[in-house]
Amino acid sequence: MKVFVTGVNGQLGHDVVNELIGRGYEAIGSDVAPTYAGVADGTVVTTAPYTSLDITNKAAVTETIKGINPDAVIHCAAWTAVDMAEDDDKVELVRAVNAGGTRNIAVVCKELDCKMTYISTDYVFDGQGTEPWQPDCKDYRPLNVYGQTKLEGELAVSGLLEKYFIVRIAWVFGKNGKNFIKNMVNVGKTHDTVRVVNDQIGTPTYTFDLARLLVDMVETEKYGYYHVTNEGGYISWYDFTVEIYKQAGMSTKVVPVTTEEYGLSKATRPSNSRLDKSKLVEAGFEPLPTWQDAVGRYLKEME
Repeated sequence: MKVFVTGVNGQLGHDVVNELIGRGYEAIGSDVAPTYAGVADGTVVTTAPYTSLDITNKAAVTETIKGINPDAVIHCAAWTAVDMAEDDDKVELVRAVNAGGTRNIAVVCKELDCKMTYISTDYVFDGQGTEPWQPDCKDYRPLNVYGQTKLEGELAVSGLLEKYFIVRIAWVFGKNGKNFIKNMVNVGKTHDTVRVVNDQIGTPTYTFDLARLLVDMVETEKYGYYHVTNEGGYISWYDFTVEIYKQAGMSTKVVPVTTEEYGLSKATRPSNSRLDKSKLVEAGFEPLPTWQDAVGRYLKEME
């Protein structure tokens, strides 16, 4: 199987390429940068072909993907700077990447009749209530530009293709790039106390574990919408931080605050990011390990 992976300079794309190579598949990575810029931890840097690609350029997307002629595309590239997406001068660029770029890829996948996996987000929902969101729920109402443009990407994929996996994830952390755990550890080294919101509820997702499941999916024809995070229950960012410091052996005090009290975010965040993952088991896929276990493995990797 030959798989084209976008966004390999990010956390997830990096791990997806490594997982593909580890299983003996042919993986071709891409990102907008001229060269691969990920952590030099093995397989991607040394053995995976890399091509620079601006997914907002329809002609370039068509030429590149048709030239590769993959059996599947795993589309990890996205604009993920949630607060910056709210800037008036960034909105159209964010839409060009998350919606337009995704549509460009989906059009080529349709022409080639190849599978497409699109990585989406809990932010497509309005985050109200306390019930977990179902993967096939169509009651979207995103609260910010990032969520709206990711939803537009979803609709482009589902509207054009039949062979697609739309996978919504949340609270992502991985080795290649910035994330919440790295930030909290760094802050904890220079501060005795940190304030963290306790009224946004969800579950973290470790890209190393997610990559395994995405490749599991691509090996099948069990198409559709899925929700994927690590197991271990629903928590707040405050709970997440407490566990990070506990496992890292740090004594930094964590003070719970409401989103309103925290008050530093430009984009509105959903308070309910609970994602129901039961469809994974029903489809025969192996769930991810607990987020607590994932944090432990991740911290050891970062050492």
